[in-house]
Amino acid sequence: MRKQFETMDDYIKTFPTDVQNILEKMRQTIRKAAPEASEAISYQMPTFKLNGKNLVHFAAFKNHIGFYPIPSGIEAFRRELSPYKRGKGSVQFPVDKPIPYDLVEEIVRFRVKETRKLET
Repeated sequence: MRKQFETMDDYIKTFPTDVQNILEKMRQTIRKAAPEASEAISYQMPTFKLNGKNLVHFAAFKNHIGFYPIPSGIEAFRRELSPYKRGKGSVQFPVDKPIPYDLVEEIVRFRVKETRKLET
């Protein structure tokens, strides 16, 4: 049976130290770009929510870090994300290559603006 996580800390501490470091840096990068967002676990993944709406998710896998800024976040940065394997609302950053934290921050800022627009 899959472990049920209650906090990001619970999730992050289940991985080896090198992966924990990447996940913690992802967390801090997202926090910097979305300081008003709250931390949660959704779909058993670390999630940031803004005003009750999912902003972005991230997760660790054997060979990559998954980042989930929903389809609009992927589409808006299609060119910048072209070196990476992508899905409709996700991108995979290989763990054996540098993670593009600056790009993650840009995408999160985009998602914050987008989420705020939906509120008006």
